[in-house]
Amino acid sequence: MDIWSAAVMLFLIMDPLGNLPIFMSILKSIEPKRRRIVLARELIFSLLIMFLFLFSGQAVLDFLNVKQQAVSIAGGIILFLIAIRMIFPQKGHHDDDIGEQEPFIVPLAIPMIAGPSLLAALILLANQDPLRMFDWSIAVASAWLASAAILMFSGLLFKILGERGLIAIERLMGMILIMLAIQMFLDGVGNYYAFGASK
Repeated sequence: MDIWSAAVMLFLIMDPLGNLPIFMSILKSIEPKRRRIVLARELIFSLLIMFLFLFSGQAVLDFLNVKQQAVSIAGGIILFLIAIRMIFPQKGHHDDDIGEQEPFIVPLAIPMIAGPSLLAALILLANQDPLRMFDWSIAVASAWLASAAILMFSGLLFKILGERGLIAIERLMGMILIMLAIQMFLDGVGNYYAFGASK
């Protein structure tokens, strides 16, 4: 996987367009001037968490003695399930009991931006090729920048695209993610049999 493919995959998992209505709902009780500061702070927290998992995830896998093929197959399955939920969203999927208090790390930084699926994908990237950590760091930063830009201009995008436009784009992103998930799964299965045959 190259830098561009990794960045697109991470961006699709972050799903900033799908998260727009939730972000707007959580931040609506905060005054507009403060809203951007809170959002920027949460975005920075999420980036730090992503890099933490990118650089420490491999150590966890080594400790658990998990092979690269298993991570690839599991990653493909996880991404596939995420994509299915993007295309066929469940009503009432997100909790609304956040209250009027200002969010801090939870729920915006975690799990809305740096969710379990994204953190698993970062571990997968680090495990696929540990010698390309600089490339993976660029992919993480690129996906994060694109997501941050969308979330920072959420009000404008919501006005331009509307709710139906956002839903259509999110489902298109889900279709692309399904293709990436299947390819990742097939790569994992192919590597598993190739590894077994070479023994």
